[in-house]
Amino acid sequence: MLTKNTDKKLFLLDAFALIYRAYFAFSNSPRINSKGFNTSAVFGFTNTLLEILNKEKPSHIAVVFDTDAPTQRHEEFEAYKANREEMPEDLRASIPLIIDLIKGFNIEVIGLPGYEADDLIGTLARKAENLGYTTYMMTPDKDYGQLVDANTYIYKPARLGNGAEVLGVEDICKKWEIRNVGELIDILGLMGDKVDNIPGIPGVGEKTAIQLIKDFGSIENLLQNTDKLKGKLKEKVENNKEMAIQSKRLATIIIDCPIEF
Repeated sequence: MLTKNTDKKLFLLDAFALIYRAYFAFSNSPRINSKGFNTSAVFGFTNTLLEILNKEKPSHIAVVFDTDAPTQRHEEFEAYKANREEMPEDLRASIPLIIDLIKGFNIEVIGLPGYEADDLIGTLARKAENLGYTTYMMTPDKDYGQLVDANTYIYKPARLGNGAEVLGVEDICKKWEIRNVGELIDILGLMGDKVDNIPGIPGVGEKTAIQLIKDFGSIENLLQNTDKLKGKLKEKVENNKEMAIQSKRLATIIIDCPIEF
């Protein structure tokens, strides 16, 4: 059990990341009820929620959802998340039930048109920190690494028999070989993200992106020093300068959404 600041211990759950995870965890043996309805997502999400409440005993908790409304990322880059597959119908039918269930626990359900769950979680985590809370962002999503600090952690749900992982600044910096968590945004901007359809620089993968940020510290500094690059890599970076800057913007989690704590 986590013990830090137990009187002000906030859990923010990334709803759709956890719901998808719960649904696909049972893809080989879906939980079908007597009416023929696939309850895998509801069952799996409920187990996750109960485990958090019973094991971690948060003083405060909220479940944060994306909405269907386009965000400023969609407005800036039309192809943002355009390659995502349609949500399975039985999963879509489970969402209202999961929302009812969360409300049944008297837990806050948060969503704001125009903003993604990670933006709302980032904003709430920063507000919580100013109020003396320790925040655990429950998600398997790597992008949240940019938000981690002395009082804000990623709480990665248990997987394949392994327990939950709590990731702090040191863990994120070690995993990505960076000096501070802010450099993760630059790495994501260079390598792109297939899941969100963020382009990055074509042909630059994770290893190259990490090395470039080790050498130059940021995308902006890299673009000012392309004369220090050689061969194909120099060509790729110089031909995609605007794409790199835009990709960094798309990968940056917003931490000043108009939402009250």
